[in-house]
Amino acid sequence: MVQERDKLKDSIQKDLLNDENVLAFFYGGSMARGNHDLYSDLDLRIVVKDHTFEEYRARKKERAGKWGEVLFYEDFPWAAHTVAHFRNFVKVDSFYYRKQDLKPSFYLKEADIVYDPHHCVQATVDASQMMDYRVTNEEFEIWRSKFFAHSHEVYRRGNRGEMYYALHSIDMMRWSIAAGWDMEKGRVPNASGDWSRYEGERSSFTTDQKALLKSWSCNRNPGEMNAVMREMVPEFKRVHRSLCGLLEKEEHREWVDEILGLVLE
Repeated sequence: MVQERDKLKDSIQKDLLNDENVLAFFYGGSMARGNHDLYSDLDLRIVVKDHTFEEYRARKKERAGKWGEVLFYEDFPWAAHTVAHFRNFVKVDSFYYRKQDLKPSFYLKEADIVYDPHHCVQATVDASQMMDYRVTNEEFEIWRSKFFAHSHEVYRRGNRGEMYYALHSIDMMRWSIAAGWDMEKGRVPNASGDWSRYEGERSSFTTDQKALLKSWSCNRNPGEMNAVMREMVPEFKRVHRSLCGLLEKEEHREWVDEILGLVLE
């Protein structure tokens, strides 16, 4: 797998370096962080000249097809990115940018820059170093309201016999607590429902936190789902209290107990 991925990187480099409309290209994700493993994909970012952007965006699948044998694509025709799954089981997520699209962000603190003769990527990476993540009031409100809503959906859907829906909401309750752990530590949480790096060797969580995630497992039995919800609630309340402290907000324990008490039998 590693050799096949390296072959793809060589093919990408040869192709893009010979294109006068490519201003820069670099890798993000685990390749930039240096914590990639056997199964890591390539998060490729390509900066092109303004007047060519629309053409390159429209032909993104055709471009990826130059790098190797594509088995299938994940693609939205209107988007500026595409995901190519190659026959060698390597996946390449290629994103197209104009120069003005490059903005400092938490996600650009680390970049594996391959080609950047005008230093537009490096300047953005340097500016990104000044950014520190701190959970906002808006993020917090979305975070806790989603946990509350999913707890109610577990009860509602379980009683309707919609077990996969209920299991999905149990999973989102787990994910919410994991995202809260990130927020506590000043780490940018994953996008909603994204479990990447929340388990396994690449996880930033403590041994006890990973053990909690593992313990919150259940099947399609409504009684078991309710039991797992009960097990999750103390840790949710702890994280909720911690984030309220960080944001200097009232915890409103009675209100939280009322919301969760409606569905905890």
